[in-house]
Amino acid sequence: MTQHTWKLRFRCRTHPLPLDGGATCSGASLKMVAVSEEKVTIPFGTKVLDGVLTVPEVEAVRTGLILTHGAGGDMNLKALRSLASCTAASGVLCLRFTCKSLNFTYRVRAFQAAVDYMKTLERFTLSNVFLAGRSMGARAAVALGRQMCAAEEGAIQGLVCVSFPLHPPGQRHRHVKRSEDLTALSHVPVLFVSGTADNMCERKLLEGVVEQMESSSSVHWVDGGSHGLAVKGRMEESVLEEVNSKIITWILEHV
Repeated sequence: MTQHTWKLRFRCRTHPLPLDGGATCSGASLKMVAVSEEKVTIPFGTKVLDGVLTVPEVEAVRTGLILTHGAGGDMNLKALRSLASCTAASGVLCLRFTCKSLNFTYRVRAFQAAVDYMKTLERFTLSNVFLAGRSMGARAAVALGRQMCAAEEGAIQGLVCVSFPLHPPGQRHRHVKRSEDLTALSHVPVLFVSGTADNMCERKLLEGVVEQMESSSSVHWVDGGSHGLAVKGRMEESVLEEVNSKIITWILEHV
């Protein structure tokens, strides 16, 4: 398998740090390290998935994050690249991958392939694995997390759901079906990051689901954020900094 590697250098600072893709990551309470990126291919049945490993340059990597995109775009979405760079700069190995299928079952299987691939990386001794996704990718992460934890308690340490699509626009009633995997979870913490103006995740509905969940869960609301977390009158980099900082802090609190 051919891997292409290049390095991204960071310094520890106590103010927002410019990262790949123009995003920023707050270094106020986090030690930043240098990172490198490697293009990888992930076996998936008779096919392969394109992926990128963002690797922190530390002596021992113990925590891994697997990240994927929503129904549109791919792993090179600016927000995903930014989050991958930030998490790695904080000492967390990040594998992001592309799967453009709109078939939900297929997306869950692809996520499983990414998990299996990370387990083959013998140069890392991972004791903590988190699954994360944006929109449809978040639904796939939750569905897989439910399956994995049902088979083995403690299989993953947490789930990060960015812009979880609780219902299609204008179809609030669909939240009942889409929340089934969430309410079936147990013993795996969940972080939701959603915009207060998201037309696919009404605030009251998500807060109601959180109350029903057995697993420990919390929601970070981006004020005025759309489904894509765009905020009118606010720079994208500022929003990414807020989101990245919250996710990284939450992950490090759960290892």
